[in-house]
Amino acid sequence: MSDYEGGPAADDDLSLPRATVYKLIGEMLPDDIVCAKDTRDLLLDCCNEFIHLIASESNEICEKEAKKTIAAEHVLAALHELGFEKYVTEVQEAYNEHRKQQTKDRGRKSAKLNQLGMSEEELLRSQELLFAQARMRLQSQETPDQASESTPASTGTQ
Repeated sequence: MSDYEGGPAADDDLSLPRATVYKLIGEMLPDDIVCAKDTRDLLLDCCNEFIHLIASESNEICEKEAKKTIAAEHVLAALHELGFEKYVTEVQEAYNEHRKQQTKDRGRKSAKLNQLGMSEEELLRSQELLFAQARMRLQSQETPDQASESTPASTGTQ
């Protein structure tokens, strides 16, 4: 069994952001349909419960495999195990899209580094130089009183 079994915790700690869920509900409904606050709260509770159910099942699958980190495969297996097979394809597509976006973001970061026109060693030397200059400015601003306070004085006792 896992450490978390739905024990006491603040609702806000283990909940989706209320405003986000309300916004999603509003976007999904036709313009001529209004959703009561109680209904939105019920949907929020259902969403939270669904996520906890999937997370708990994913965690159990993960533990059976003696893994310490829940992976996408564990979530997909949990969907199968809980009878949500019809969502697996859509979840897999969303996961694949997420991975593509992560790859693009990593590419942008490395491209940004390449655009600087300096090697990694040159960047490191430049960073060390900037740190040294900042250290010197800080030390030059210290007054003699501050310098003596920052170094421990000998007590003179034997």
